[in-house]
Amino acid sequence: MTTPDVLPYGSWPSPIAATEVSAASPRLEGARFVGGSAQLEVWWGESVAEQGGRSAVRRRAASGAVVDVLPAPWNARSHVHEYGGGSWTADDDRVLYFVEKADQRIWRLHPGDEPRALTPDAGDVRYGGLTLQRGRLLAVREDHTAGAAPVRDIVDVPLDGSAARDPARLASLAGGSDFVAHPALSPDGTHLAWIAWDHPNMAWDRAELRVGRLDDTQVMEWTTVAGDPSSDERHSPLQPVWVGDDDLLYADDPTGRWNLWRLRLTADLHHEPIAPADADTGGPLWVLGTRWFAALGDGRIVAVRTDGADTLVLIAPDGTERVLPIDAVTRLSIEDARGGRILVSGAGSRGAGLWELAVDDPESARSVVGGEALWGAEWMPQSRAATVPGPLGPVHAFDYPPTNPRVTGPDDERPPYVVFVHGGPTDHVGGAASGKIAYLTSRGIGVLDVNYGGSSGYGRAYRERLLGQWGVVDVDDVIAAARGLAAAGAADGARLAIAGGSAGGWTVLCALAKSDAFAAGISRYGVADLRRLAEDTHDFEARYLDGMVGPLPQAEELYVQRSPLTHLERMRTPLLIEQGLDDRVVPPSQSEAVRDALAANGVPHAYLAFEGEGHGFRSAGTLVRTMEAELSFLGQVLGFDTPGVPPLELD
Repeated sequence: MTTPDVLPYGSWPSPIAATEVSAASPRLEGARFVGGSAQLEVWWGESVAEQGGRSAVRRRAASGAVVDVLPAPWNARSHVHEYGGGSWTADDDRVLYFVEKADQRIWRLHPGDEPRALTPDAGDVRYGGLTLQRGRLLAVREDHTAGAAPVRDIVDVPLDGSAARDPARLASLAGGSDFVAHPALSPDGTHLAWIAWDHPNMAWDRAELRVGRLDDTQVMEWTTVAGDPSSDERHSPLQPVWVGDDDLLYADDPTGRWNLWRLRLTADLHHEPIAPADADTGGPLWVLGTRWFAALGDGRIVAVRTDGADTLVLIAPDGTERVLPIDAVTRLSIEDARGGRILVSGAGSRGAGLWELAVDDPESARSVVGGEALWGAEWMPQSRAATVPGPLGPVHAFDYPPTNPRVTGPDDERPPYVVFVHGGPTDHVGGAASGKIAYLTSRGIGVLDVNYGGSSGYGRAYRERLLGQWGVVDVDDVIAAARGLAAAGAADGARLAIAGGSAGGWTVLCALAKSDAFAAGISRYGVADLRRLAEDTHDFEARYLDGMVGPLPQAEELYVQRSPLTHLERMRTPLLIEQGLDDRVVPPSQSEAVRDALAANGVPHAYLAFEGEGHGFRSAGTLVRTMEAELSFLGQVLGFDTPGVPPLELD
């Protein structure tokens, strides 16, 4: 057995290159079974970094080769709510229906033909959340042409293309609220169920499950069956699924945890809990089309359970359960079910992927795409769940220590660490090592992934710690987690860095303005000015800050005091800023203001701006550039060599 070399942390040689990381973990965007039982195929959506982040729809041929169902330059990506989701679906005749990114119209693609438009060219009108149900194509429509605020409704899109010529052929089935999602037709076609919510709430704060009587063109009358807006109780129902003409499954959190419920449309609207658990089957509805459970048609249900990490469970009609083994522990979504076969996307020890399995043969799970690291398991760090005390209670995190089978660090040295801060801020991380994490840990840099107060995956009470406290609780929690790691002797307290994007970037900037806990910071398209964010951001999040900080204009002084731009004179920590120039969620002006203030203060920094990138980076060139730049930046600031990485020039 070879004795590992002893080298300073941070400078370990590693086979994990940024180019490989960018290609190793696909960014999946939906999946489904297509075709009959004799020739059943799996189709999936995938963001292709090598094609500028184009969202392709793909399948695997009998030869094993991956084939594009939707060829370049077509790009299946919705902009409803800006974050999109549900941008494509398909029928068993292998006809693809998709939202084209460039015009946001719905198109139909028959095998061997050119795409044909199904919706009119009507200006800034967007579609998303596409589903085929009972031979009808339903979608969420977002119309920005009607006035200052967009109007959203659920529409029935004719499959023959007639609505592309005559907009009146688009039947508006349901609206009447600021936001709609998850349309579901009853088996007999007489009822429509959907989720609705209104400003200033986000879907995970307070929402309604509505059921309406349906004729051919619209919902004639509807009632709220869960999440009564007049009640003092805060409910957030999700994902209605019909299992009979008068029998509905859905997720809701009246207990503080999203669990499954059954509703029978009787006179008294009987609600019955299904297999209650101290874990969540559900999550924040940022993206249309996310599914946390599926009914298998024989009375059984397969569901995602989240308590920090994710598990997949099969629930029998009598409520008994068993865990379905799968190599994924976070971001699980049940993409489709056909009989006893399911498609599940998520991320595990070998990265993001899509798996197919038969629920009656759990050992049958196979990777369809992804889920296979280019490096051996010995290069992937094993996460360690960590909990440290914070000002408002325990703070949850996952620790990824430096991991390299060929090198170890000196006995008298502790490793540098990067504290990862997720976005949202209602997102969560679940303990899955990614290629991006291994890129650092294989070089001797530890990673601490923090689920600060406000994160999902631990119930409503943990999530609502952040109400009115954004920029306070999240900052205190990441500082507590970082200092707790150093106090335990796992990290060098003088070489702690912090990195995050979007809302995570906000926490980075706030932490650097408030504390000296970190020696370096990395902000990716981070929020810097709350007032500017409130003025510039899109409609989906236009009132988000009412709950996270306070309503304007009453809370304007609080907006000023919380914003990092107000306190840039306190920021003396070297900072790397990364920004997409097409970002409509956090405009470049915010990152540019931080850059200018750091330059005026003489603080070492670098500003990387990327043409064609929005809120979240997609192209291979950008992904490689940011990973290498971040490593170079950390080496320069924290004091270790980064061989083989282009140097980043600091101003």
